[in-house]
Amino acid sequence: MSPRSPYVVVATAAQRSQLETITRRSSAPYRTVLRARIVLAAAEGESNTDIARALGINVDTARKWRKRFCCKGIDGLTDLPRSGRPRTFTAEQVAEVKALACELPSVSGLPLPRWSCPELAREVTTRGVAEQISASTVRRILARDAIKPWQHRSWIFPRDPYFAPKAARALDLYARMWDDEPLGADDYVLSADEKPGVQARRRVCRPLPPAAGRPMRVESEYRRGGTLAYFAAYDVHRAHVVGRCEPTTGIEPFSRLTAQVMTQEPYASARRVFWIVDNGASHRNWAAAARLNDAYPNAHMVHLPVHASWLNQVEVYFSVVQRKALCPDDFTDLDDVSNRLLAFQDHYNATARPFDWTFTRNDLNQILHRLGRHDLHAPRPLAA
Repeated sequence: MSPRSPYVVVATAAQRSQLETITRRSSAPYRTVLRARIVLAAAEGESNTDIARALGINVDTARKWRKRFCCKGIDGLTDLPRSGRPRTFTAEQVAEVKALACELPSVSGLPLPRWSCPELAREVTTRGVAEQISASTVRRILARDAIKPWQHRSWIFPRDPYFAPKAARALDLYARMWDDEPLGADDYVLSADEKPGVQARRRVCRPLPPAAGRPMRVESEYRRGGTLAYFAAYDVHRAHVVGRCEPTTGIEPFSRLTAQVMTQEPYASARRVFWIVDNGASHRNWAAAARLNDAYPNAHMVHLPVHASWLNQVEVYFSVVQRKALCPDDFTDLDDVSNRLLAFQDHYNATARPFDWTFTRNDLNQILHRLGRHDLHAPRPLAA
């Protein structure tokens, strides 16, 4: 007969409920579920030998977790802190590795644009920070603070000292505000631009449709059939696109787009139609604004500052066009490209909803303030 354990498990109703919940939880670690089952079996009066036999474990394991529960309750079922292997590198050495990763290699006189882990490990030993360190150890050290010096990201500082107020005008229009007054029902906001260089590429072999266990296959070789420009005006609040294809970009093609839009309803009889554009050559500076307003008195051109195309909502529409209508591409000629673009435009207008635009002038000022702290040559803060 198995000897009785001196540790008698008496579980309260709350403890029993918590232990049963652990055993039913599919995401709980196996060791945690096993310990809960040991305690529940011990609470039913079973001996350590019977518990070990039923759960397929060693008797010492059952004895250990029975004792831990009797001494500390459910908190005793967690692992105790472990000292682990002694540190190979001191905290000062780890800090120096991270500080080195945050420097440009040119500071160390190396002909490298950015660090890699092997180069960092070599520089750490060269500087005498550590006698020896591997690239994988450097990678683990940097991973603790999510430092990845081998990656890089392109960005550009806004140079226009009036970047914030210029961009804020467009953001206010997206929020249906102009000069601190709400827009009326007969006011419309259009985001317009052109997508140049749309290619008519004809694949040497026709694409193969997808099949079971096989994605669609597209031939990598193609023959060029020329390029065209796709002009579009996106109604921000109606999610409606008016566009046209032209052989090239320029003032005249853009003027044909404005004529196409402004001569149809509801824009022809609207009180005001705001055209948000960037600083492309087709619609640059005050001359383009005057040209539009002279032709259509209810049309007002609002220029974004330079390097602010990311605030132009029509660019989001162009990204949808690129992903859904032009990729992958296989066109016989430019007419085929034009037909695809205009057909997709009709398809989009039938199903689209306005973009969920949440970026406001406050968000803009926060970004510009943060960028201004990095720009050591900025003569003044960029945020207004």
